[in-house]
Amino acid sequence: MYRERASRVPDAVLWWSTSPGSAVGERRVLPDGCMDVIWADGALLVAGPDTAAHVVTDRPGARYVGLRFGPGTGPMIFGVPAHELRDQRVPLADLWPGAEARRLTERAGEAAEVADAAGRLGAVLEEEAARRLGTAPRRVDAALVGAVVEGVRAGLPVARIAADTGVGERRLHRRCLDAFGYGPRTLGRILRMNRAVDLAREGTPPATVAAVTGYADQAHLSREVRSLTGVTLGALIR
Repeated sequence: MYRERASRVPDAVLWWSTSPGSAVGERRVLPDGCMDVIWADGALLVAGPDTAAHVVTDRPGARYVGLRFGPGTGPMIFGVPAHELRDQRVPLADLWPGAEARRLTERAGEAAEVADAAGRLGAVLEEEAARRLGTAPRRVDAALVGAVVEGVRAGLPVARIAADTGVGERRLHRRCLDAFGYGPRTLGRILRMNRAVDLAREGTPPATVAAVTGYADQAHLSREVRSLTGVTLGALIR
């Protein structure tokens, strides 16, 4: 079972998941340009920005609570450029000073033992994230991040985005690596693929999905989905 809600932290989503059944199962986490802090099996992990689907093997009854930060927000929470965590899952203690990581882990562990554990855990993670956003030095340019996300979602060429933001293409690429973990072209591919998958899951025919989301044709859509997720669009929907 997977559920989520908008977080009290700007541009973030609180989510929780419980693995069903009595057998080990796999699930595919799609790349989305985001970074997460996750409570799993008594530990806090950080999920960096993925360039392809991340396959998770769940034990029966495994429980997770996570806070997903929108593109560009994670580096301000975790204190490192996004590209340093690209395609990685690392302990929070590897990024924060030991005392800070232990304190949050202890608070999360206490919340996990009470009724409404998901809600209490989420509140602990949100409180800490809000505190760090308010005190951490600015590691990304929020205006630039917003312009890039808006531009790639609109399908604008990188040269146009660079011109609109007043930043050269090479400098824009470096700034995007720090903020998102990859350049604007890759971010655009990932965000477009996610929109296409969402539309397909709502029942929109693949040919219409391709046209609406800016792919050349249905075959182009199919190639991009397989490239970024490792499976076909039909398999993702099922």
